[in-house]
Amino acid sequence: MHLRTRLKHLALTGAALAVVTASLPGAAAADSGDRGRHPSDRGLSAVIRYTEYGIPHIVAGDYANLGFGTGWAQAADQVCVLADGFLTVNGERSRYFGPDTAPDGSLSSATTNLSSDLYFRGVKDAGTVEDLLGTPAPAGPSRDLKELMRGWAAGYNAWLRKNRVTDPACANADWVRPVTALDVARRGFAVSVLGGQGRAVDGIAAARPPASPPSAARSAAGSGATAGTAGEPSVPDPARTAEAARELFAPENATMGSNAVAFSGATTANGRGLLLGNPHYPWQGGRRFWQSQQTIPGELNVSGASLLGTTVVNIGFNDKVAWSHTVATGVPLNLHQLTLAPGDPTSYLVDGRPERMTPREVTVAVKGGAPVTRTQWWTRYGPVVGGLGAQLPLPWTATTAYALNDPNAANLRGSDTALGFGKARSAQDIADTLRRTQGLPWVNTIAADSAGHSLFAQSQVLPRITDELAARCSTPLGRATYPSSGVAVLDGSRSDCTPGSDPDAVQPGVFGPARMPVLRDTPYVENSNDSAWLANADRPLTGYERIFGTVATPRSLRTRGGIEDVSAMADRGRLTVADLQRQQFANRAPAGDMAAADAAKACASVLPEDPEVCRVIGAWDRTVNTDSRGALLFDRFWRKFTGTVKPADQWKVPFSAADPVRTPHTLNTEAPGFAQALKDAAAELRAAGIALDAPLGAHQFVVRNGERIPVSGGTESLGIWNKTEPVWNAAGGGYVEVAHGTSHVQAVGWDGSRCPVARTLLSYSQSSNPASPHFSDQTRLYAGERWVTSRFCEKDILRSPGLRVVLVRG
Repeated sequence: MHLRTRLKHLALTGAALAVVTASLPGAAAADSGDRGRHPSDRGLSAVIRYTEYGIPHIVAGDYANLGFGTGWAQAADQVCVLADGFLTVNGERSRYFGPDTAPDGSLSSATTNLSSDLYFRGVKDAGTVEDLLGTPAPAGPSRDLKELMRGWAAGYNAWLRKNRVTDPACANADWVRPVTALDVARRGFAVSVLGGQGRAVDGIAAARPPASPPSAARSAAGSGATAGTAGEPSVPDPARTAEAARELFAPENATMGSNAVAFSGATTANGRGLLLGNPHYPWQGGRRFWQSQQTIPGELNVSGASLLGTTVVNIGFNDKVAWSHTVATGVPLNLHQLTLAPGDPTSYLVDGRPERMTPREVTVAVKGGAPVTRTQWWTRYGPVVGGLGAQLPLPWTATTAYALNDPNAANLRGSDTALGFGKARSAQDIADTLRRTQGLPWVNTIAADSAGHSLFAQSQVLPRITDELAARCSTPLGRATYPSSGVAVLDGSRSDCTPGSDPDAVQPGVFGPARMPVLRDTPYVENSNDSAWLANADRPLTGYERIFGTVATPRSLRTRGGIEDVSAMADRGRLTVADLQRQQFANRAPAGDMAAADAAKACASVLPEDPEVCRVIGAWDRTVNTDSRGALLFDRFWRKFTGTVKPADQWKVPFSAADPVRTPHTLNTEAPGFAQALKDAAAELRAAGIALDAPLGAHQFVVRNGERIPVSGGTESLGIWNKTEPVWNAAGGGYVEVAHGTSHVQAVGWDGSRCPVARTLLSYSQSSNPASPHFSDQTRLYAGERWVTSRFCEKDILRSPGLRVVLVRG
C-alpha cells in the first residue's frame, strides 16, 4: 500500500488500530501572562507507530501536524524534563524552586536559579526571540520551521490535557503547564547561545557599574584581576586570563563532545558511504537525545535523534544520506574592551564620542520572598559582562568594562539546517544546506551518502575575527587570550575594530561559508573534538583563522586513538556497518597502550613493597570492557597522574607537528608525582573495599529501578572512543552513575535497496520516567553492547513485533 494511502487508511481506522493511553483531564493551568496565547490544536493530528524500545515513527500530512505528533510523543517520554526547561527559558525557576538552588544546567552555565532567571527574563522582556521570529528567511527561521514549532507546542499541550503525569519528578507539580510556540522558539534560542551568552549568564546578571563594596573588589582581584586604586580591580592579569580562557574552551574540559567518522566508497565493501556517529552528551536533563522517525509523505522522511524540546531530527539519516555532529573548537563569542567616558561608567567611547549604555531593568519573582530587580547593561556590541565564569573575571572599573559579542544571539536557524539535512539526497546537499541556512552555532558536520561521498565541514556561526583583525585590534589582554584560546578581546573604542562581514554570510558580522574548513571525498573524515586540522591525517586542513581552532598543536589521546583506528580501517577496506559497530565497542584505551607497560615496569622500583599494583597494571588487557581486570586501577592512577603532572612533563618524547598522531609518547616515570599517583590509586581502591583486579563492570555502573547495570567505556584522558565520564563514589562502590558520555549512536550504510542499513543505540533510553517501560531498556542493550536494528522502511515498521499504532488528535 502506498504510504499516502496508508496514512489515510490509518486516519480512518485509527480508533480500531490505536492502543491509546487512558485520557484523564489535565490539571495544569497556564501562567496568567500566557493565557489565550497557546496555539490551537483544532484539526491537528498525526499517526504514531511505536516499534521496539518505544521508538515513534510519526506520520503527518504537513509540518504543523508533524510538529503536533512530535510534541505529543516527546511529552509522553520526557514531560518533566521538558517542563523544567520551559520554566528556565521563561525565567521562572526562582518562583517555584527558590533563587539559590541549583539551576537547569542544560540550557546555560548559570550557577543559581536567580542568575538563570535574570538572564532569561531579560531575553524575554527584550522581545529578542520575537524579533528573530519576525526576521525573514534565510536570516530568520523558515515558514516550515515556524509551523513545526506551532504544531509541537499544540501537541505537547494536547498530551498534557489528555494524560496524567506519572513521573515522580513532576507529578502534580503546578509548574507543569501548557506552552506556546514562542516558548519552543525560546528553547531553541537557549541552545543556540550555549557557547556564547550561555557561558556568561552569571557575568551578565551580576555586571554592575563600579560602586561595589570593597569585599567584592577584593574577591575579584583574588580571582586573577590586577588591583587598581584603593583596592578596586582593574585590568585582568593577561597571563592568568589567557590560561583561564584556554581551560574554559578546552575540549577535554567540556561536558559535551563527540566522535564521528564518515568513510567514502573507496574504503567500503560496496562502494557506498558509511557513517558512525557517537555524540558524548549528558545522561540526565535537557540535553538528552530522543529518537524518532519523522515522515511527511512526498516531502520528508528522516530518522534519528533530537535534542529534547527541538522539533526536528538533529542527528540522523534517510534513504540516501547520514550525518552526525561533533562539538567544534570554533569560539562563538568575542569580547570588546570598553574605554569608559570620564566620570560616567555607564558611557563608553567609540571613535572619541561617548555612547550611553542601554539599561534593561529585569524583575524576577522569588518563592517565599519579594521580587528581585536588577539592571543589565547593553552596548552596541552586546551585554556588559563581569566575567566568563568564576575563573575568568572581567572587572567593571571606572575606566574599563567588557561587552560580549555573540552572533548566535541573532541566529534561530539551527533547526532549519537540520530540516534541510533531513531532506538531503547527498553529501553535496548537506554542504548546500550548510551554505544556505548557516545555522549551526557550535558543532562540526560529518556526513556520508549512498553514492560513496564523504564530507567534513566546520560550518559554524562565528564572529568574523580574522587573524589580521586580532593583530590590529587586540588589547593587551586580547594579545594573550587570542593565541591561547581563540577568545578575541578587541578595542571597543574603535569602530574599525568591529568584526566585518563576508558577502556570502546571511547575517552581518560572521564568517561566510567560503572561509570555513571543509574536506570532501577523502577515504575517511573523522573528528573527536579537536580542530579541523587532522580531519584526515593524510590531508591536513590549514589556512583557517585562529578562531576556528589550532593547527600543528598536540591532539587529545581520543583524537589520536580515533585516527589510528579509522585510518587502519580505511587502509584495510571492504568495510561494512558491522565494522562500525565493532569500532564503537572496541573499548581500546590508547593511554593504556602507550603507558601501562612502562608504568608496570617502573612500578617495581618505586613500589617494591606492593607488587600487586605492578602485577595488576602489567596484566591489564588495555581495554575498558566491563570484564577488564586492572582497568579501574589504571583509570584511578591515570587521573591522579595527569591531574598533578604538567602535560609537558608526562612524556619523554615531546609533540612533533611532523608526527602528530604518534607524539608525544614514552611515559615519563621519573616525573614527580608518578610514584605518588600509583600509591594513592591503590590506597583509594583498598579503602573502598575494591580489589585492585576487580572487573571494571563490578564498579562502573548505573542503577535503574534498583537494577545495577554495568557500563563499559572510559574517561577522556584515557582516549576512549566509547567515552564514559562516570561519577566516583567510593562509599557507593566506585563509579555509580554516568554524568556524560556515549549517548545516541548510529552506524549507517546502504546496500542498494530503498532501505538504509542502520543500527542505533540510545545509551540512556527514551524516557526519564522510572514508570516507563523505556526507562532503561536500551541502557541494558548498551551494557550488553547490543544494537537496535533501525526500522526505516514501511515494510519493516509494520513487521515490528508488538507494533503499537496511535492516532493523536487535537
